[in-house]
Amino acid sequence: MTLDNFKATLAQSNPPAGLTVPLLALWLDGKDDWDGSHDALQGQPDGNGSAWVHAYLHRKEGDPANAGYWYRRAAQPESTATLAEEWDAIATALLAAGL
Repeated sequence: MTLDNFKATLAQSNPPAGLTVPLLALWLDGKDDWDGSHDALQGQPDGNGSAWVHAYLHRKEGDPANAGYWYRRAAQPESTATLAEEWDAIATALLAAGL
């Protein structure tokens, strides 16, 4: 799936079948469901992209200290991009990696 295909699914009521948890969390965030997105990530391992999405969510929430913690767990630099640009970058990376 490409980024454009993934973003097009945001017009649907339900997420596409077979999404990984990190992509589901991004999809929920794309539907303006921050709480659902955050809930989906609870208890997920860091190495599958979940920590990076978690970092993005806390940055979006306005909690830079918590975001920084999750960026470190994700082994990602703290983003200075717009939230929309970061969402796209994370989705692109996860889709390319099959995560």
